[in-house]
Amino acid sequence: MRGWGVHAVLLAATALLAAVSLFVGTVWLSPHEVLAALSAPHPDLAALIFMDIHLPRTVLGLLVGAILGLSGAVLQGLLRNPLAEPGLLGISEAASLGSVIAVYYGFASTTTLAGPVFGLVGALGAASISLLLSRSGSTLSLILAGVATSSIATAGVNLALNLAPNPYAAYEISTWLMGSLADRSWTHVQLAAPFILVGGILLLLCGRALDALSLGEAQAESLGINLRRTRLLALAGTALGVGGATSVAGAIGFVGLVAPHLVRARVGNRPRRVLVPAALAGAAIVTAADIATRLIRVRPEISLGVFISLVGAPFFLWIVLRIRRQTT
Repeated sequence: MRGWGVHAVLLAATALLAAVSLFVGTVWLSPHEVLAALSAPHPDLAALIFMDIHLPRTVLGLLVGAILGLSGAVLQGLLRNPLAEPGLLGISEAASLGSVIAVYYGFASTTTLAGPVFGLVGALGAASISLLLSRSGSTLSLILAGVATSSIATAGVNLALNLAPNPYAAYEISTWLMGSLADRSWTHVQLAAPFILVGGILLLLCGRALDALSLGEAQAESLGINLRRTRLLALAGTALGVGGATSVAGAIGFVGLVAPHLVRARVGNRPRRVLVPAALAGAAIVTAADIATRLIRVRPEISLGVFISLVGAPFFLWIVLRIRRQTT
């Protein structure tokens, strides 16, 4: 199965998972209840749960998963590294640091938008630093700049936890860092969606350049590819999209790493062909994981980021072993 067949299967799977997500939760809803509630002249409890809790959570899960999968595919093509993902350039960590600063200094207690806004600023700052440090160098310098930025951001988060003024602040920071879609509203969707959509468009514009880069930087430049412009598009798209996603959903790892590998064998090794399927796979992964966190009956609810890490870590080890076999 190749090409549009893969797209159709992924789209159908994502749509099915999204439909299930609309009715699963602490309060389960049936399609009949929802249709009856929505058609009533005045909204009842079922309509409010569906419209204000389940629907925004599902929409946000699709957006977050899609941008994480897409950014992972672009960065793997840009850096020509199968283990590349947004965390490699420090963007996810910097977004986390920005939101942690909002919690630490009490800005988040004054308005719910403080955390997301600070997270976006952190992501854009990390992308700018990585781009400035590597503007006159190769792809390797970009990776090294990203690793340095990631280390600094991680140290800042750990410092905030170490110096938390009270146990409640430390708990709030730790809970947010685990990543979750619980209790997200349309306000979070409206804040993150524009950045995710603009970031996604910028990332999709990198497709042709990524195909040329698979031949090497020198060959890509000989084909007329502007490497600086490509890096700028990739970093700006990742910063906007992943920054927007992380700022409202917290730190969610492994999706950007796993999603491209799940589809690459089916669509071929040309980076441009991987982009859209990786986005669909990412949306399906996050939506399925979010459904699983609601079905597993424990209190408190398992965080989305924790659940994905538990599933994604073995897959990461499989990728490492596969690469090791291919290089020996």
